[in-house]
Amino acid sequence: MAKKQLKQIKIKLVKSLIGASESQRKVVRGLGLTKQNQVVEHYNSDTILGMVNKVPHLVQVVD
Repeated sequence: MAKKQLKQIKIKLVKSLIGASESQRKVVRGLGLTKQNQVVEHYNSDTILGMVNKVPHLVQVVD
């Protein structure tokens, strides 16, 4: 069976974590984001998309 090619997506932290709950901070940290306006690349997997959906007010998917 051939491996499925996963597309990479860029995720940007657009808002500060000040005032965010501890669980939201852990999700953002799990994505690898530490500073505002920082951009990281991840494969477009269900796990990563679920993390992004947990904090849509803090992060943005950039093309």
